[in-house]
Amino acid sequence: MSRVRNPARSVLTTTGAGMVVLVLLAAPGSATNATRAAATPSPDRTTSRPVAARVPPSPAGTSPVATTPATTPVSANGADAAPPAPITLAFGGDVHFEAHLAPLLTNGKLAALRPYLATADLAMVNLETAITSRGQEQPKEFHFRTTPQSLRALDAAGVDVVTMANNHAVDYGPVGLSDSLAARRASPIKVVGIGQDAADAYGATVVPVKGRRVAVLAASDLLDWTLQHFEATAHGPGIAGTRPSAEPLLAAVRAARQQADVVVVYLHWGTERMSCPEDAQRSLAQRLADAGADVVIGSHPHVTQGAGYLGQTYVAYSMGNFVWYAPGSQATASSGVLTLTVQGRRVTASRWTPLRISGTDGVPRAPSTATAARMLADWQGSRSCTGLTATPR
Repeated sequence: MSRVRNPARSVLTTTGAGMVVLVLLAAPGSATNATRAAATPSPDRTTSRPVAARVPPSPAGTSPVATTPATTPVSANGADAAPPAPITLAFGGDVHFEAHLAPLLTNGKLAALRPYLATADLAMVNLETAITSRGQEQPKEFHFRTTPQSLRALDAAGVDVVTMANNHAVDYGPVGLSDSLAARRASPIKVVGIGQDAADAYGATVVPVKGRRVAVLAASDLLDWTLQHFEATAHGPGIAGTRPSAEPLLAAVRAARQQADVVVVYLHWGTERMSCPEDAQRSLAQRLADAGADVVIGSHPHVTQGAGYLGQTYVAYSMGNFVWYAPGSQATASSGVLTLTVQGRRVTASRWTPLRISGTDGVPRAPSTATAARMLADWQGSRSCTGLTATPR
């Protein structure tokens, strides 16, 4: 079997002390544990993932926000035990398989993403498409759809969880929505932010990771056709949303806070091609932090926005595109993977790995060393208009 040769790549590492380090990582062919794991799929990442539990949202206003982790390690003599081992969470942005990206479903090229995703304890992206071959196009400008093979392809790439709480999940109406939910039931990876009813769509999926419980939730903050006509209700299917009210999501976060050690929320929000978050994003991020979210990740603008700390909560306002077609500008072709190290509830380190989306097949790959350095500087500088800080407060 021949080796897959990838160029060396640079990453931006921010430690808990706020130090920024530019690191040149060896190509996957070198003898490191991470690259060996990426070259050889690990059984626990591909064939025997932990079974996730569902946490339905509690009624609004009935559950106080927990201010400590769900479990506190205690030794046999009553003293505090050693802190839990750190875990790593990796995030990418928008993914679809439209037009000339369709061959990615079966050609194995997404394996190029394994060094960035499969080496984390949990990896998540935004799957921005309906999963159907049926239904009718809704009255929108763009329509995306794919097959259930997309979930298997992302599984092989090292993804553990996808959100479908976005403005393209129901591009093909009720029939397409029914097919997407059927694909979700048979999926090898977890699908959040969409469901048979509101409890299903808003409720957290709790994934066990190294003895810790990571709750993952998702919602769309875009009051577009999809959310106006296909928001999940008490008795009907759809996506989770935060408009006209964010309370259903906030209630779900409060419920997850009481049952999980780490709470992650992935939002679809903001305005396309805006490099700075809007006031509405910043306001919602604060409300999520107050409700108990430890990590808040965003997508939809198709460009990256800044990341950092909002108090003790780590926020990345937009991950930009990830697996996407025909980048229209330098900004929309800029991509990357954000890897967070979490100790207890807190993010103690972040690493941004810059990638550049290929105009040929839509796969993000490592750029040249010079381009990577420039992209790292852009990522770091983008925090200036976010109100976020380099270290927790």
